Amino acid sequence: MQDVVIAGAGPVGLWLAAELRLYGVGVTVVETRPEPDPYSRALTVHPRSLELLACRGVEGPFLAEGLRVPSGHFAALTSRMDFSGLDSPFPFTLVLPQARTEALLAEHARSVGVRLLREHRVVGLAQDDDGVTVDVEAPNGPRTLRAAYLVGCDGTRSTVRTAAGIDFPGTDATVWAWMADVVLDEPPRSHTTTNRHGAVMVFPLPGGGHRVVGNDADSVRTTPTRPTFEELRARVLRITGTDFGMREASWISVFGNATRQAEQYRQGRVLLAGNAAHMHFPSGGPGLNVGLHDASNLGWKLAQTLAGTAPAGLLDSYHTERHPVGVELLRSTRAQAGLMTTYTPEALALRDLLGELITEVGEFSTALAVRAAGLATAYPPADPAAAHPLTGSRAPDLVVNGPGTLFPLLRRGRYVLLELAPGSGSPSLAPLAHDVRPGLDVHGAPPVEDRPHWSGVTAALVRPDGHLAWLGTGTDRTALLATAREAVAATIATAPAAA
Repeated sequence: MQDVVIAGAGPVGLWLAAELRLYGVGVTVVETRPEPDPYSRALTVHPRSLELLACRGVEGPFLAEGLRVPSGHFAALTSRMDFSGLDSPFPFTLVLPQARTEALLAEHARSVGVRLLREHRVVGLAQDDDGVTVDVEAPNGPRTLRAAYLVGCDGTRSTVRTAAGIDFPGTDATVWAWMADVVLDEPPRSHTTTNRHGAVMVFPLPGGGHRVVGNDADSVRTTPTRPTFEELRARVLRITGTDFGMREASWISVFGNATRQAEQYRQGRVLLAGNAAHMHFPSGGPGLNVGLHDASNLGWKLAQTLAGTAPAGLLDSYHTERHPVGVELLRSTRAQAGLMTTYTPEALALRDLLGELITEVGEFSTALAVRAAGLATAYPPADPAAAHPLTGSRAPDLVVNGPGTLFPLLRRGRYVLLELAPGSGSPSLAPLAHDVRPGLDVHGAPPVEDRPHWSGVTAALVRPDGHLAWLGTGTDRTALLATAREAVAATIATAPAAA
C-alpha cells in the first residue's frame, strides 16, 4: 500500500509530492495526460511562492529562467502596485510560463524519488478506516491503487472531488475573456489599455514572444468561441489603436469568471488542493500560487499524520487554515473581474479613481501589493487572546546566527525555534532540541530591530511551512525557557525528522 496517491501532475501535485518525500513518505502521482501540456495559462510566480521554494533550496532554476517584474497589477489598472519595497528577498513578480514551472517542479520531484504514472486516470474511489482504494484506467486496462490517503490535485473538473462527494458550490461564468501567445514586430515594453471598447494587456514572455490578454465590450457577455488569429488582431487594433505588428499566434484560448469553492478540503482520507479546491477568474495570476501554498500547508501535516506523530487535529487544520484563504481569493478575483469586464462610464471612472489611489496613497498600494504577493496570509491562533499578534503570520527571512537567514534553516522541513538575543553564544533554549521533542532545530538570532511589529519578541517558533506557531517575549531566560518548553510541547507532538 502506498502512503499517498496524488491525482494530478500539475504544479500543485508535483510540489505536494516533493514536500511529502522530504519526510520519506511514499508517493505515487497519477496523471491523465501522456505528456505535459506545452501551453501555459498561468505565467506568474509570486513572492511568497518564491519564498516557499527558497525554504526548500530549489528557487535557483526558477529565478534563472523567469523575468523579474518589480510590480503587479490589480484588475489590470494602468497604475501598478510597487513590489520593490516588499519585506521579502523576492520583491518582484516572476514571469515564467506554467509549462516551465511544471517542468522544473517535475525535475525536482523526480530527484527526490516521486513515482509518476502518466496515462493513468482516476475514475473512482472507496474509503474505509484503513485507507483509500483508487480505481484507475491505465494504458493496459483498469487497475486499483491502495493508499493511506488520496489527494486530488486534478483541477476544476476534479474526479477525486466528485467521487468523494464533496460539493463545489458557486457561480457559472457570466463574462469571458481571451488570451494568446503571439509574435509582435513592434512590441511595447508592457501595455495596458482600458476604454469603452474593452481592455488589452500586453507583456513580454521569457525567451521572446508576448502574452496578449483582453476582452471587448461587444462580446464580453457572449458565450465564447475561440477567436481566430485575424479576429484577435482586429480586436486588439480596435481597443488600442494598434496591433503592435502582430503576425502570428502559437496559442489562443478563452476563459470565464466561473467561481466555485469546495465545501470541505478534507473528506476522511481524501483531501483537495489547488484548482480542485477553488476556481476563479485569473486576475493577477493567483491560482497556481495559492495552489502551491495549499500544498506547502498540507505536506508536513500529512507527513506527521502518517508517521503517527501529529498533534490531535493537525490534519483537520489544513481545511481550517486554507479554506478561508480560498474564500478571500474568490472575493478578490470576483471584485477584479467586475472591474475588468465592465465598460460603462461609471466603471471607467471607478478604475481611474482606484488608479489614482494606488499612485498617490502609499498605504493603499502597499496593502494591495502585500495581498497580491501572497505575503498577507495569516492563520488564526487557537487562542487569539493569549497569542502574540504575529502568531500565524508568515515569518520573514530573518537574520540568524550561522547560515545567515531563516529560510535555509527550513530546508529540512523541521520546526525551527529562534532565540532572539544579543551575542552569538549557545542559545539558552537549546535543551528543547533534545529533552522535549526531536525534530526541532534551535538557533540563535540577533534581536529584530528593523521590523516594528517584532519589538520585544525574544523567541519565535517557526513551522515547517514558514508560518509562526508561537512568539515569546521577555528577557528572563529561565522564564522564557519554561514558556518555550510549554509552547513547543503543545505544538509538536513528536515531530518526525526529515529523511
